[in-house]
Amino acid sequence: MSSLLTRQLRTLLVTAALVVSVLVAPALAQKTLRVAMHSDLKILDPIWTTALISTHHGYLVYDTLFALDEKLQVRPQMVERYDASPDKLVWTFTLREGLAFHDGAPVTAEDCVQSLKRWAARDTVGQKLMSYVAELAAADARTLRMTLKEPYGLVLQSLAKSGSNVPFMMPRRVAATDPNTQITDATGSGPFIFVKDQWKPGEKAVYVKNPRYKPRVEPPSGLAGGKVPMVDRIEWVWIPDPQTQVNALIGGEIDLIEILSPDLLPLLTDSKDIEVRVVNAAGRQYAMRFNVLHKPFDNPKIRAAALMALSQKEFLDANVGDAKWYRICKSLFPCGSPLESTAGWADVLNGDAAKAKAMLAEAGYDGTPVVLLHQTDISGHSNLATVGKAQLERAGFKVDLQAMDWQSLVARRAKKDPPAQGGWHAYFTSWSSVDVLDPVATSFLNAACDKATFGWPCDADLEKLRDQYAKETDPDKQKTIAEAVQRHVLTYPTHVPLGQFTTPTALRKTVTGMLAAPSFAFWNIDRK
Repeated sequence: MSSLLTRQLRTLLVTAALVVSVLVAPALAQKTLRVAMHSDLKILDPIWTTALISTHHGYLVYDTLFALDEKLQVRPQMVERYDASPDKLVWTFTLREGLAFHDGAPVTAEDCVQSLKRWAARDTVGQKLMSYVAELAAADARTLRMTLKEPYGLVLQSLAKSGSNVPFMMPRRVAATDPNTQITDATGSGPFIFVKDQWKPGEKAVYVKNPRYKPRVEPPSGLAGGKVPMVDRIEWVWIPDPQTQVNALIGGEIDLIEILSPDLLPLLTDSKDIEVRVVNAAGRQYAMRFNVLHKPFDNPKIRAAALMALSQKEFLDANVGDAKWYRICKSLFPCGSPLESTAGWADVLNGDAAKAKAMLAEAGYDGTPVVLLHQTDISGHSNLATVGKAQLERAGFKVDLQAMDWQSLVARRAKKDPPAQGGWHAYFTSWSSVDVLDPVATSFLNAACDKATFGWPCDADLEKLRDQYAKETDPDKQKTIAEAVQRHVLTYPTHVPLGQFTTPTALRKTVTGMLAAPSFAFWNIDRK
């Protein structure tokens, strides 16, 4: 073979090898993070539902105008700059350049206006904000202008709301969907893309890195800053049994357990490959939610009797177990937060069955069974309804406990039908502490009747107090109003706070970069 032919053949072989390496290397280098989440994903619309799993989904695929950093300070996110007029009536927000949706369409101010309107139709903070808005419109492709009827002290805090429901920005065509109808199109502009054709409810949900995402230049902090996706693919693997989750983590089948049941911690103490940490240091608050539309809980005096019958410690012992992970807290607003107060609540939540019975008799309780929805598949929550049933029955309530998985409960709680026709009287859940920091943020304190969230409390006096809080800027006066709200809830109960707890997350030591945040942040997480 001639030297020329030899050189040509060598060139062809080298070229072929380079082509193969270019094509194959990305596949070989692809990083996949496999996670056991606290719940199966069945609802893609984080505006239609307040379910935490749908909020986590939202943070992967959508972005927000503002966000809270690790110190819970408001920071711009999609917004490049903003300003308010001297009289605080006109707010102008300019989007960052180059923002694009997953389908390549640019993010415009009109998309954001429509997204905010849809969010505000469902969310308690959004509703309160929009009650002060005279006009919300796009001034140009990158500029939103919000004109208020009167000054409102929580504009930025509202737009930076970090927990359910989060004001996620969607394409205008998607955000134009009726707020009471679930969206099924998960097109966003966030750091990851939802792979809908690989979604198998009851099995897994899949997300891949968004190549068009433009992160901020600042370092990540909480839910703010540069959201840099470090892995190519995220798989949420649904494993309903907590013990099986731990076995999968130890065996290397998954990389992370979002919420580890504290009673399973001893199984991990001898593992050199796994660590446990708390991502959300502020923790969460358990709550029982009343439906005020149907008897017996249409009577506030009967709801007050339930407050008397319940005891926080029994709920915490049964669902958390180890006292180092929980805190008894007789405050509507989280203990450790600026509005913490036990004003007026010393005599309730003590499990006083005798006094609750007397209150029921005085209120004229006729023995109507309370349909109590019982979630069975979320670690740390599955014993809430069983404890509640026992406590209520000791006080003289009749209780009809109906078991179901959490996502079925999420669908059912949206129904206003009578309990005998598929409705409900009460259910249990939990909120991140940052979701219940004040009277406006706390969704369960929204008493705007049909505009309120599931349970639909309707009380003009409570709404007046929430308005007063929203207008006040002095912290001491805000605290006074918050205490007035807390006292008022004793006479018009909307829900029952049942103590605070923190949730440990377990991860293999090959996983790095996990951020401290009130909602789970999947950006910045790498896998060696």
